[in-house]
Amino acid sequence: MKKTHGMNRAITRTWRPATQAVRGGTWRSEHGETSEALFLTSGYSYDDAATVAARFAGEAEGMTYSRLQNPTVAMLEERIALMEGAEACRAQASGMAAMTAALLCQLSVGDHVVAARAAFGSCRWLVDHLCPRFGIETTVIDSADNAAWEAAIRPNTKVFFFETPANPTLDVVDLEYVCGLAKAHGIATVVDNAFATAVLQRPLEFGADIVAYSATKLMDGQGRVLAGAVCGDRTFIDEVLLPFQRNTGPNLSPFNAWVVHKGLETLNLRAHRQSESALEIGRFVENRGPRVLHPGLESHPGHALAAKQMDAFGPIFALDVGSREKAFAVLDALELIDISNNIGDARSLMCHPASTTHAGMSEEARTEMGVGEGLLRINIGLEDVEDLREDLDRALAAAGF
Repeated sequence: MKKTHGMNRAITRTWRPATQAVRGGTWRSEHGETSEALFLTSGYSYDDAATVAARFAGEAEGMTYSRLQNPTVAMLEERIALMEGAEACRAQASGMAAMTAALLCQLSVGDHVVAARAAFGSCRWLVDHLCPRFGIETTVIDSADNAAWEAAIRPNTKVFFFETPANPTLDVVDLEYVCGLAKAHGIATVVDNAFATAVLQRPLEFGADIVAYSATKLMDGQGRVLAGAVCGDRTFIDEVLLPFQRNTGPNLSPFNAWVVHKGLETLNLRAHRQSESALEIGRFVENRGPRVLHPGLESHPGHALAAKQMDAFGPIFALDVGSREKAFAVLDALELIDISNNIGDARSLMCHPASTTHAGMSEEARTEMGVGEGLLRINIGLEDVEDLREDLDRALAAAGF
């Protein structure tokens, strides 16, 4: 295959994220296909023994095994890296595979992690339960409090780990400050950017070292496949992450990579349209009475910071209706919006985090991070805003709003 678009590759690297999402990392075979080819193969054959020996020794380019390289997966990795402004990327089997790999590949017994308390339930499980099992110390802080980051630093602190905006409370982290603080202390920053993607926010431009994704979400955008990605500089990806991934195997299937490719082509359009609709619906819900957590609203404490860091505020927000009883009443009255724990989908989805995405956490931990019994998280899709408004109007009325 030729790594070409029929253009000078120095020029292709200057393209902006929306263009990279459609054109970046395109490889074409001798057939000249316009859509990326799907290579469903686990292994490769070689012309002679010397060729395969050279490839395994790292002395020659070429594929050796699909746990290490696959043309379809490699195209996706190159495209995501170009969109992100990163030197390199490695795709993962899922978002949680990406988060796990991004942390464990660089941590050892005796190291210390500072993590945001507002995070996806499984990300909290990593720092609350998995890391301590392997002798890695962890401290969980209020990520929106800049002073808390500095206060948590120890001599053995190796990584800052956080989401912004956070799941599901939409806490916003000051990327420039926190990443600058980390760099001053020789600490690596791992940023989960799944709520935004590179078309809405580019953490590397604010000094982040590593950006991790659940590509299952906005990148796919249609709820079809599981996928993840980790972006960073070439040294980290090739010398730190790759040995971990090669030997533990959290690899993305070529088919799933191809599906995410197709999702990326419309990512810019979807993310901005869904962000616009989410802001409109967020204002509507707030006017009805529930407390709304949406960084695009002036009522959100991180609004000004989000406006500085993000091109748009994303399709996801939370609303607090006061109790589990009222939350379930809202969910049960929905006719258009689906009850589902996914996000980033073209369909509008709503869930009750305390009983779904964060059910594995203790009630005390959920309360500490702001995931109360009345909290609902909503992903606004591509439906007509008026239909969504009418559906939520009925649902909120059922809960007494």
